Formats: sequence, structure tokens, C-alpha cells
Amino acid sequence: MKRAVSVSLGSSKRNKKVVITFDDESIEVERIGTDGDPNKARQLFAELDGKVDALGVGGVELYLRLDDREYPLRSGIGLIRDVHKTPAVDGRGLKHTLERRVFELAASELGRMPHYHRAFFTLGVDRFGMAQAVSEVADEVIFGDLMFALGIPLPVRGLNNLRRLGGILLPIVGKLPISMVYPTGEKQETIEPKYEKYWQQADLIAGDFLYIRKHMPEDLGGKDILTNTTTEADVELLKARGVRWLITTTPRYEGRSFGTNMMEAALTAYAGKNRPLSDDELNELIDRLQIKPHVQRLNP
Repeated sequence: MKRAVSVSLGSSKRNKKVVITFDDESIEVERIGTDGDPNKARQLFAELDGKVDALGVGGVELYLRLDDREYPLRSGIGLIRDVHKTPAVDGRGLKHTLERRVFELAASELGRMPHYHRAFFTLGVDRFGMAQAVSEVADEVIFGDLMFALGIPLPVRGLNNLRRLGGILLPIVGKLPISMVYPTGEKQETIEPKYEKYWQQADLIAGDFLYIRKHMPEDLGGKDILTNTTTEADVELLKARGVRWLITTTPRYEGRSFGTNMMEAALTAYAGKNRPLSDDELNELIDRLQIKPHVQRLNP
């Protein structure tokens, strides 16, 4: 049996191991959180190198991709400096294939291609494929990149402004410690509502679930959520807050949707090429293996 392991800077409380099947091939996938400890993560990557078929880098990116340009994230790349044999992926391939196509792939489960008046996207520069998809189904999109990443209380309106902002910020962000721009370890467990008026004005909330969970308001009645990794407890939390539809960009396995890095590692292990897969290769596997977002109605 092939094995894919995601080592994450995130909380160990979200760890999970399952066996998934692509065609007739079984892949054991496991997510291991290090509670924000980069030294522990680096050690695990080194220990697993050459012993598993693919590695996922979770809780941080190796590169941030904006259109066709990639910006290195030094704090992420440093985690895999001792990995030389096993391909390591951070999920950005699926962010620009599966997430880019999320509404196309989810339309049959939703019953239609959705349309929204206003979307609030917590952080767009690290999920630009999803940002593009949301911009195609919403009349207006407000991005919270300045708010949540840098603490500057200014909305970024529209994809073009996000693209301009990303071109300015990503070369700088790539040099920062991950703790400054992404919640890790215990920081993932607390909920601190912020910028509530933007949440309330939107009928679609989109973005990385860690940012959504950390800053969401008490009342999300009637809103749809488009996000990535959620556990059963996360789903119950969103249901209690009134969320209508929950769309996770990756499938659910045993009650859990894994991050794009974990799913991309699983596909990399399945393909057996001993290297990261191209966007074309990922799209071919998405179609052939019928990998689709998970769509769940939480409230009427």
C-alpha cells in the first residue's frame, strides 16, 4: 500500500489517518500536526524522507502563486531542507486546478451554478484559484487580505485589486516568519470575531477555514461557506451558527475533508512519478478519478 503523509504546523488535535482508494489503488493518508513547532515539523520531514511515497507540507506554503508567477515562502521551504528523496507538495497545484473549478464541479450537487450578490473572502492571495472561481459567481467580492494578514482594516475590492496587492505584498510576505501571517498551533483553537460588518453583508463566505473559524461572528444565518479543511466538529459549529450550504473543495473521508496539500500528496503517491504533478496532470486525475468538492446542506 502506498503512503502519503502531511506534516502540518497546525494543531495536533486535527490529526487523522484514513485509507482512500483511487481506482483499485489503496493509499494510506495521514495528517500529523506539530502544534506550531517548526523544529518538530522539520525533524518529521527528514525522518519520513525516502520512507513514504509523497509528503504534504501543511499550515504553510512553499510558494505562493499569483497567476503564472510563484513567490517563495522561506519559512515553508526551510521545513523541507532535509528532504531529498520523497516529493513534497504544498497543495498549490490543487489550489489552481480543483479549487479553480470548484463551482463547475459542485454545480450538480448544488442543483445549479450558484450566483451571489456579495462574497467576503478572508484571504485571497494564498488561494488565488478559489478567488478567481468566486469572482465568476459573485457580483462583488471583498477580500480581507489586509485585515487578516496584516491587521490593516481596509477591504480589498475585486480580483484586479487583489492581483495588484499581491504583486506588491508577496515578495515581502515571503520573507516573514509564518507565525506573523498564519495562525498555527494553539492560535487555531481560539475564535476572535473581527470586521463583522463584512461578514454580515455577504451571502458567501470563502477562504481558508482557519481564518474563517478564527474570526467568524456568532451569526452566519443563511450564508454559504466555501472553504477547505473541516472536521466533524467544525461542521457542527457551522451548523449551529446558521450556515446554509457548506462546500469544501476536497472530498470528505470518514467525516473529514483534508487540506489540498494532503490530497495533492495522495494524488502524487498514486501517480508514482516521484515528483510533483503539473496542473494538466492534476486536472486529468481530477476528471478520471472523479474527485469533486463535498457539498452539504446544513440548514434550510
